[in-house]
Amino acid sequence: MDEVFRALADPSRRRLLDSLNARNGQTLRELCAGLAMARQSVSKHLAMLEAANLITTRRSGREKLHYLNAEPINAIAERWINRYDRARVGILADLKRALEEQPMGDNAFVYTTYIKTTPEKLWQALTDPVFTDRYWGTGFDTDWRPGSVMEWRQRGWAHKDPEQVVLESEPYRRLSYTWHTFDPALAEAFELNPDDVAAWAREPRSKVAFEIEPKGEVVKLTVVHDGFEPGSAVLEAIRGGWPSILSNLKTLLETGDVLSEPETAAQSQ
Repeated sequence: MDEVFRALADPSRRRLLDSLNARNGQTLRELCAGLAMARQSVSKHLAMLEAANLITTRRSGREKLHYLNAEPINAIAERWINRYDRARVGILADLKRALEEQPMGDNAFVYTTYIKTTPEKLWQALTDPVFTDRYWGTGFDTDWRPGSVMEWRQRGWAHKDPEQVVLESEPYRRLSYTWHTFDPALAEAFELNPDDVAAWAREPRSKVAFEIEPKGEVVKLTVVHDGFEPGSAVLEAIRGGWPSILSNLKTLLETGDVLSEPETAAQSQ
């Protein structure tokens, strides 16, 4: 965690995080416009933030987009919080909220974590119901071939839909599928407001992708959940669920246990 604290120590780097918190997915040019600083200096600050995993980047055509990444703050808060005094805990809690509570104008959730495991074990954890049920409380019935329909199961709720499908499946490298359907049975199973669920159902169906990249003794996992319309209520909800799910996934693979009760649709939707 030393890299995280070093990265946060500089006010210019904190301003870059503030800029991304205000509007995520910015290019280098856009970030430079908000700072009275040379492009090369901004690039160096961004490189340090990326090295600390406080931001993650993705290519969109010829442009490189920068996104906030809450994973290292979650790791501090959930694993090593007892090492810090109350004042530091307060600062970390404020930053954790700022990183996770991104503005409604964004149209994607992007999250990167590093897990001490292998691509093969991570793939199994993403696709095998024995694993997904432990850290997520969710099971999938599918053959994981592109185009195959997926049945989702969570806490007694199950749903199969022709638009609920596997999009991409490259074992140990990339997995992508469309998000589940929102129906009245989901609202009943998780005691959700039926009007909220009906509103979610009217939004375009989103999709999630898991990108797996070996990095020596660890594996870099990037989760991209996108396909949302501006002001999406579903996007706002899943931002609160994914960090806990992925933290549980990391802990399960590294220790054989989970940190908390698995997230469910009621919490992540």
